[in-house]
Formats: sequence, C-alpha cells, structure tokens
Amino acid sequence: MSADTNAQAALNKTPLHALHIELGAKMVPFAGYDMPVQYPAGVMAEHKHTRSQAGLFDVSHMGQVLLVGDDAAAALETLVPVDIVDLGLFKQRYALFLNDEAGIMDDLMVARRTDGLFVVVNAGCRDQDIAHMQQHLSGRCEVRPMPDQALLALQGPQAVTALSRLNADVAKLVFMTGGFFDLDGIPTFVTRSGYTGEDGYEISVPADRAVELARKLLAQPEVMPIGLGARDSLRLEAGLCLYGHDIDTKATPVEASLTWAIQKVRRAGGARAGGYPGAAIVDKQLAEGVAKKRVGLVSSERMPVREGAKLVDANGVEIGVVTSGTLGPTVGKPVALGYVQTAFAAVGTELFAEVRGKRTPMTVSSTPFTPNGYFRG
Repeated sequence: MSADTNAQAALNKTPLHALHIELGAKMVPFAGYDMPVQYPAGVMAEHKHTRSQAGLFDVSHMGQVLLVGDDAAAALETLVPVDIVDLGLFKQRYALFLNDEAGIMDDLMVARRTDGLFVVVNAGCRDQDIAHMQQHLSGRCEVRPMPDQALLALQGPQAVTALSRLNADVAKLVFMTGGFFDLDGIPTFVTRSGYTGEDGYEISVPADRAVELARKLLAQPEVMPIGLGARDSLRLEAGLCLYGHDIDTKATPVEASLTWAIQKVRRAGGARAGGYPGAAIVDKQLAEGVAKKRVGLVSSERMPVREGAKLVDANGVEIGVVTSGTLGPTVGKPVALGYVQTAFAAVGTELFAEVRGKRTPMTVSSTPFTPNGYFRG
C-alpha cells in the first residue's frame, strides 16, 4: 500500500461513503473523514442548483449528542452564554462553547426534544466537545453520544417540495423548529435549519437507514448531491462562520459579531446572567466594546481574496486579516469574512486586501451577501 492509500485507510467514513463513490464524487480528507468535495457536475453547478432547487449534503461527520435529564438545560447553561432553559419543545437555537478567556471553543446547535436536548457539534471539535460536556455536565445529566445516527442536510427553495413527498407534515415546520417524522417508513428527527442561507432541513437518521433515505431524496427531480466545496461557498455567501477559520479560541462572541446569540436573560442584569466560562469578559466587552470585529467584505474586482490575506488601510498600514473568501457564485463578485480594527468596521468603510503583492479594494458590507430564504411561516 502506498502512503496515500494508508492515509485514506486511516480516515473515518460516513455511512454514505460507498454512495458518494458510486455517484462519482471526488473525495478529500476533512476533519478526519473521507468526504466528497464535489461531484461530476462541479462546485459552481452544485452551488447554483442549491440556490435554485435543492441539494443533498452528507453531514454525518458532525457530532450528535443527547443530553438526558430534568437538569440538562440548566446544566448546559453553565457552558454556553445562551438561553437554553426557556427553549420551547421542538425549538432549536444556535449556541457557543466558551473557554475561561471567552474564546470560542466551538459553535453548536441545540434543540429541545421529548427525550432530551439534541446537540449537534462540529466534526473537527466533536471529540473535545463530547469530553467537555462529559467532564462538566455528567453530574447533572446524562451525556449520550449518538454514533449510530447519520446526518443529512437537504437545502434550497425546493427542499420543502422534495421532502414533503416523503411526509407532507414537514412543510408545517418553520425555521429553527423540528420534530420526529417518519419519512416514507424511515424514523428521523428533522429540523428546519441548515448552513446555506436557504430554506431547508437537517435530518438525523439511523446510520443503517441513511443510504436508503439518501436514495429516496436523490430520486426527487429537484435534488442533486452537493459536496463540501459548494457547502463552503454557500455558507460564506450567507455570512455564516466556519469554525477554525472565522471563529476560534482567539475570538470572543463580541469580537466575532455573534452577540445576537446571547439573549438578554444571560447578559448582565438578566435573570440568569453569567455563570458560564468567560462571562465577565463577555459582559465587559458588551458594555465597553472591543478592539477588533468580524465583518463582511465585498470587492468590485474579479480577483478572489482568500483566507490569510492581509487587510490594510489607504496608507498600507495593516488593520486586519481575511478569514474566509471566495468568488461568490450568486453575488457574482468576491466576498469575504475577516477581522478588522473596530475603527474600520462600519459598513461602507473602504480598505484593501493584499493579494499576490497587489492591493484589491474591498468595502465593509453587511451580511448575508445574498438574501437568505429561511421559512418563518
């Protein structure tokens, strides 16, 4: 076996791995998994298809965990700056694990189900997140990893049409709600959410039924398989953060412009203020501001601006760095996320990215870069 073959063999595989190969996917290592980066149609076609119809993504590399017990919500609030206690049944919320310096350890989704709190964490942080929850929550609730569940995402304006053929009731869900649904005989937990800025669903399905469900979805005329390449360009156009790039332990929620995720009840003066790692730092930053901020950036030139590009002012003084960038297929121009000194963070501020020794003009922009299509009822 060659070194490459050995490396491939060492990678984890999702339950859909053989199906990706059958569909002609180009496979790449990602977060310890052998994952499809694109299919024969290519990243551009996959991106545009998801924006106009519906795309099926394998996100089974993500970590799924159930927190079980009456005290689970209050326990989880000791790790996140988010209102979990008041989260209604079958409602979902975005949350952040913070360290003692208020740095972001991971971002995650939390949904309240009848059997507990359903938590989805990023693939690259999965093992550390599960260990973090087991260490800090095990005395108050059961932390139950769900390795026997796969996760599929069906995204795009026609996702509701396609999924409704398997169970018409999924159409009743609104953005950030979920429920247990039998999809043409397959038991699942479905939330109306996703990572593309479009309407769509994320579907937790028993691993041994995942291929069967994927085939049923791919049989729908609106649906085509989508790889990691288009997943990245779609989420970037939607202004959504990628952990390890746009957010990490070097940024706090305030610096990362994620303060919308911190509800009033958890802020200074709120009924359940503080009590999570880094709370004093977050409250101080909310009150006094921060030196750097995550912003959206657009360029009128065609030169894509990639992660790591330096951001400078008109005098060439370094003021920040790009953390994600691409030529937005829907927007038709380069879009990026990055951090800049707060003095340069106002929408409309002109600055420059250094690309191969040349300066590319960029303008600070609000996000999302393309209007989102979430279904709110």
